[in-house]
Amino acid sequence: MPHSSDSSDSSFSRSPPPGKQDSSDDVRKVQRREKNRIAAQKSRQRQTQKADTLHLESEDLEKQNAALRKEIKQLTEEMKYFTSVLNSHEPLCSVLAASTPSPPEVVYSAHAFHQPHVSSPRFQP
Repeated sequence: MPHSSDSSDSSFSRSPPPGKQDSSDDVRKVQRREKNRIAAQKSRQRQTQKADTLHLESEDLEKQNAALRKEIKQLTEEMKYFTSVLNSHEPLCSVLAASTPSPPEVVYSAHAFHQPHVSSPRFQP
């Protein structure tokens, strides 16, 4: 006996009646959309937080970079000053004059061990 399309015969029907099915689908669709909306909102918040963190880190690194560049400039000036002091001291140095005469390369290598007897006016030990 063929199955009739009578809606009262629920032995073969696995889903709710059509009106109830639409309502159930709509509820699930609304819930899914709400869940997706919340997930998207959280994702945007995380993205904004990450951008803010990177911006702050970038600003901090720029400040550090500026401070290091300033220190390099100061140290370069200090090196120029000490080179000038050394160059003006070499012709007058009795310690270097008393040492054995040697080519200029050796005289300069001795500077690593030479203790100056004139202290710098800027740097007192």
